[in-house]
Amino acid sequence: MKEFTTEQLDEIREIIRHKDAEEARRKLTTLHPADIAELYQNLDIEEAEFLFKLLDEETAADVLMELDEDDRLKLLEDMPTEEIAKQIEHLDTDDAVDIIQQLDEEDRDEILSHLDDVEQAGDIIDLLKYDEDTAGGLMGTEMIVVNENMSMPECIKEMRSQAEEMDEIYYVYVVDNDYKLKGIFPLKKMITHPSVSKIKHVMETDPLAVKADTPIDEVALDFEKYDLVAMPVVDSIGRLLGRITVDDVMDQVRESSERDYQLASGISSDVDADDTIFAQLKARIPWLLIGIGSGILASLILGGFEDQLHAVTALALFIPIIGGTGGNVGVQASAIVVQGLANGSLEITEFSKQLGKEILIGLLNATILSAVIFIYNLIMLPDNFAVTISVAASLFSVVMFASLLGTVVPLSLEKLKINPAIASGPFIQIMNDIVGLIIYVYVATLFLKIFM
Repeated sequence: MKEFTTEQLDEIREIIRHKDAEEARRKLTTLHPADIAELYQNLDIEEAEFLFKLLDEETAADVLMELDEDDRLKLLEDMPTEEIAKQIEHLDTDDAVDIIQQLDEEDRDEILSHLDDVEQAGDIIDLLKYDEDTAGGLMGTEMIVVNENMSMPECIKEMRSQAEEMDEIYYVYVVDNDYKLKGIFPLKKMITHPSVSKIKHVMETDPLAVKADTPIDEVALDFEKYDLVAMPVVDSIGRLLGRITVDDVMDQVRESSERDYQLASGISSDVDADDTIFAQLKARIPWLLIGIGSGILASLILGGFEDQLHAVTALALFIPIIGGTGGNVGVQASAIVVQGLANGSLEITEFSKQLGKEILIGLLNATILSAVIFIYNLIMLPDNFAVTISVAASLFSVVMFASLLGTVVPLSLEKLKINPAIASGPFIQIMNDIVGLIIYVYVATLFLKIFM
């Protein structure tokens, strides 16, 4: 992607300021649509609109698809629905749906009514019925489809006819008379079997397909597992509905990863660095307020044990170690589970298996860490064995709790159809801070009574 220097941006702004449309067009024709989208991100909305109006419809449509959702919506809001419709006519149906979904229902209806291609409008209406996080919401209807009973000459003629309206051809799909997917016809067979009587005799049968209601994350795993560039989408009885391409899947994976990363970082909604201060504040403040609340609760818990802490001040010295270690252990455990759920290496049905594995790992971690702190305290506090054994026992208990919490919470959220990425950040940290502190003061108090 092209990087624009300050001098280049200043030059473009100067062209816009003088309304030099001819020079602006000349500059734009040298740029890829992705670079034009990058340029728009460095301009204000009035400047971007001036340049956008100079683009031909096909290039404008490509630029719209390259823009991020917020910048795209800013442009769309000030565009007449007739103009949006003209650009949508140059897009594949799946891309057209992405744009239309950003608009309110009234604008959607107006745009669809302005489309000259009635078949495209009908396909878009059908695709809008699917949840955007499913295969149906991601698929497009542009594909080459032939009947299994066609001869090779008939097949070639049909392929040529359909290919005229397509930008990319990945596969040729073979269906029966009921439009049920029967196979894939490799283009190589056109050369190696030029005189075959019927396509069904040389097609590849039982192609890998996905149902329209399949979640996007499962579709992405199939693309990765089988190294696919496209996959057909079928309905519940196997009729061909459309196809998903690898670029669509990668876009979804990237967006999903960004959302998960932000959730894990304690950001409650999708924001970017160039969003307004208020938008970023709104996304970031909720977990910070919850953190403040947990800190207040922790102080109240410690206040209930003020006498014990005052009598044995050494206990207070280890509060940061207990809290920090418990938080790290919990985040590690939850990160492993969330990653496993995301890449398909862990299934929700393996709940008990993963829990058992984490209990063993937790025992080993707890034993090693508590042994280290025990030996440290024996050296540093040789005359206070009660504190030494109390801190070691407390750390062992907190690490075990954190291991279990970090495993159970994301698995439970996944079972409840809630994004488990929530569990890999502040949620686990806050829970460990509060519960870990309670465990520490109670276990430490118990051991102090026994050994003092």
